Amino acid sequence: MELQPISNEIGPSLPVTPGEASVTSLNVNDNRETSNSQVVSRSDSRIGNGSRVRARVQLAALFFTMFLAGWNDGSNGPLIPRMQKVYNVSFLVVSLTFVLACIGFISGVMINVHWTDKLGFGRMIVLGAIMQVVGYSIQAPAPPFPLFLISFTFNGFGIAVQNAQSNAYVVNLRHNSELYMGMLHASYGAGALSSPLIATQFAQLHHWSFHYLVSLGLALSNVIILALTFRGRTQDEALARVGQAGGLETSTSDRSNFRQILSLKSVHIMAFFALVYVGVEVTIGGWITTYIIDVRGGGSSSGYISSGFFAGLMIGRVALLWLNKLVGERRVLYIYAVLAIGMEFIVWFVPSLVGGAVAISLIGLVLGPIYPIIMNQAGRVVPRWLLSGSIGWIAGFGQAGSALLPFMTGAIASKTGIKALQPLLISMMAMFPILWALVPSSPRRID
Repeated sequence: MELQPISNEIGPSLPVTPGEASVTSLNVNDNRETSNSQVVSRSDSRIGNGSRVRARVQLAALFFTMFLAGWNDGSNGPLIPRMQKVYNVSFLVVSLTFVLACIGFISGVMINVHWTDKLGFGRMIVLGAIMQVVGYSIQAPAPPFPLFLISFTFNGFGIAVQNAQSNAYVVNLRHNSELYMGMLHASYGAGALSSPLIATQFAQLHHWSFHYLVSLGLALSNVIILALTFRGRTQDEALARVGQAGGLETSTSDRSNFRQILSLKSVHIMAFFALVYVGVEVTIGGWITTYIIDVRGGGSSSGYISSGFFAGLMIGRVALLWLNKLVGERRVLYIYAVLAIGMEFIVWFVPSLVGGAVAISLIGLVLGPIYPIIMNQAGRVVPRWLLSGSIGWIAGFGQAGSALLPFMTGAIASKTGIKALQPLLISMMAMFPILWALVPSSPRRID
C-alpha cells in the first residue's frame, strides 16, 4: 500500500519561524521609521531655530524704536538753554514745546486705539516712525519759533504710537515678558543716556539745531528697520512667526473694545500713574541741566548730569530685575519710591555739585524699574483681548505726562525761578505709593 502525503490544509497550523526575508523586511521598516523621526526632529529643530532668530530680530527692532524715544526725550535738557538764547524766549514760552508735544501724544493715543484694529500692528508702528521723521525734518534747519513748536506735535504723535505698539507686543509675550519689558525700557534709557552727550556738544556750536540731523538719520533708519521686520503684519501674525499662537481668550461682551477699556478702572489708575511717573522722569532729564547751571553754578558741561540720570535709569531696568523677583514687584515699588524721594531731598538741600550729580544718577537707578513694573501689572490684571488697546492707552497717557509736567515746571519757574524744581518733583514722587496702592492685584471680570 502506498502512503499518501499529509495535506498542508489538514489540522491546526503551527507557528512559522520567520525567514531571513521577513526579518530583513522588519528591519528595513524600523530603519525607515527611525529615519523619518530623525527627519521630523531636524525639521522641528530648524523651525524652532528660525522662530528664535525671528524673535530676536523683532525684539531688536522694538528696542531700537525705544532707543529713539529715549534719544528724543534726553535731547531736551542740554538744548533748552540754547533754545532760550536763540529764540530769546522765557521759561514759560520755551515750555510750549512740551505743550505741543502733549497734543501730539494725546492725539497718538486716540488714533492708536481706534486705528490699530483697522491698520494692524505693523502699519501703525511704521506710521508712528514716519511722523517722527517729519518732526525732525522741520527741526533740523532751526525754523521760526512757531514752526519749531509745531514740529513737536509730530514727534509726540509718532512716539506715542510706537511706544504703545512696542509695549503691547512685549507684554503679550508668554515667555520672559518681564525680562524683555525691562530690556525694552533699558533701551529707552540707553537712548536718553546717549543723546545728552551729543546734544551738549551741539548746544555749544553755532549750528546747534544740526543735532536734529543726527536724530533724523536715526529716525529714517527706524522706519526702514520696522518696515522690513514686520512688513505690515498684525500683532498676532508677528507673534505667530516667532512660534506663539494667538490667545484663546475672547470677549463675551457686545460692547466695542474701546468702550470696554474705558470701563476698566484699573486701566485709568495705571494710566494716571504712568502720566505722573513719566512726567517726573522727563522733567528731571529736561530741567536738571538748567537747575544745575542756575542754582548750583554749573558750567556748560552740566548737560552730562542729565546723561548720568538716564544712565542710572537704563542700568536699573536690567540690573534690579533680580531684586524685583526676590521682593516681588508689588512690594518693591514702594521701596523704590521712598529711596527716590530721599535722594531728591539730598539734591535739594545739599549744596554740592558732585554730590547732586551722584544723587541724580541714583534717582535714575531706582526710578528705572517702575515703568516696566506698571506694564507687567497691566498684563496681569487686564483681560487678554483688551491688552493691546489698554497698554496703548496707559503708555500713551504716560507720554502725555512727559509733556505736561515739564510744562508745569517751566510755567512755575517763570514765576519763582528754577529752584522750584525740587519741591515739585518730591510732591509728584509722593503720589507713587498712593497710586500704586489703588492698582488692583487681580483682574476684574467684564460682563
